[in-house]
Amino acid sequence: MSTKANPTKNSTMAWWQLSLLGVACTLGTGYFLGVGIGLTMGGASMLFLFILAAAGTYFVLDALLQMTGEHPQQGSFRSYAKLAYGHWAGFSSGWIYWGSQLMIMGSQLAALSLFTQFWFPTVPMWLFAFFYASLGVGVILLGAQAFERSEHIFALIKVSALLIFLLLAGAAVLGWIRGGLHPLSFPISKDTFLPSGLKGSWSSFIYSFYAFGGTEMMGLFAMRLKKSSEAQQAGSIMILLLAILYIVSLFLVLTLLPLHALHEQKSPFQVSLESYPLPYVPHVFNAILIIAAFSTMVASLFAVTSILVALAKDHDAPFMFTRTTSGRRQIPYPALALTSGGMAAAVILSLLLPDELYTVMSTAAGLTLLFIWLLILLSSGRLLVHTPAKMFKRWVGLLLILIAISGAAFHPTTRPGFFVSLLFIVLIGFITFVVHFNWTHKIKKRT
Repeated sequence: MSTKANPTKNSTMAWWQLSLLGVACTLGTGYFLGVGIGLTMGGASMLFLFILAAAGTYFVLDALLQMTGEHPQQGSFRSYAKLAYGHWAGFSSGWIYWGSQLMIMGSQLAALSLFTQFWFPTVPMWLFAFFYASLGVGVILLGAQAFERSEHIFALIKVSALLIFLLLAGAAVLGWIRGGLHPLSFPISKDTFLPSGLKGSWSSFIYSFYAFGGTEMMGLFAMRLKKSSEAQQAGSIMILLLAILYIVSLFLVLTLLPLHALHEQKSPFQVSLESYPLPYVPHVFNAILIIAAFSTMVASLFAVTSILVALAKDHDAPFMFTRTTSGRRQIPYPALALTSGGMAAAVILSLLLPDELYTVMSTAAGLTLLFIWLLILLSSGRLLVHTPAKMFKRWVGLLLILIAISGAAFHPTTRPGFFVSLLFIVLIGFITFVVHFNWTHKIKKRT
């Protein structure tokens, strides 16, 4: 049985702080950079896809926070999978999530390197990746409270960045800022809405969901709320805020830039600002993009380390990973060391595949993360009381996620990431089968 958490211990967080943590864990390069990949494939149809992805994300987060309120567990979604389907589900979901977060960290390190090369184009990517990875580990070593305080600050900076973009882009659309390289054009034509047809739009759906990746981390923090009943309120407000910011800012990007001006390796927000005579703004926005990427990378590092500790406490990972230091910080050095090794592999990949790394890693990470979201919805079907409203949200959420996953197999941009994620899930499935066989064999011997 999963380790049950004490919901009253360290219950010091207000609902708005949980919302800010959700924004910090979610708003990053999945939107600032990954959306550019989706736009080159799906065009303005991404506006509609973001509405669907926001709805699907809300259904997943709502189910997760309901389970957190009724069955508080330290391992969050992996513990609920175990409660709903047995030991094999907790084992596989925990390790799949651990792997997905490593891939997310790899994509964030690649994005951080790309953003920093804006100022230092001759410095190799791997050097930047090593620097940011080391800095991220340093933040985790300061302890959980320092992590939460820094993420609250990062969240405010990232939201402010989008608001600044909205103001500048809105001023350009209204004609208050002139001199743009491209004529203004509202994204209403067929060529802009479906540049690659329905198949391209279908395949780009994964990047709409990927922009919301990280919301599941709210389940790891929700038990620290002063009032557990406010968890769903915090999640709803966070999703609504992000959805509005995403859709409005995306509409302005498509108004300022033609699709052919977009580039998979550059943020569309940065490209649109560069097209106007704003000498300092692109540099300021680039600094904000680095903060955003670093924030989500650190959040992934914190989450993946926490999940590894929970796996070890449930005997699904070596017991040594349960060890933490004494005192207020309680740093899990063994778990952090293993995660840092995974980040080192991502740094090596950034050296070997400097151009292709971000697209492949972000697609694969998004797909494996959606597998975890599927398990959250399926687990809620067994652990929560059935009502027509809950069943509707669960089945619609499952359908939207399956559509996004399947679409990634039909486009050359997303196909490599699709097969990487599929290979990883098959590998974890095989390991789970072997481990489960050993469990049942030991139980039979005891009886």
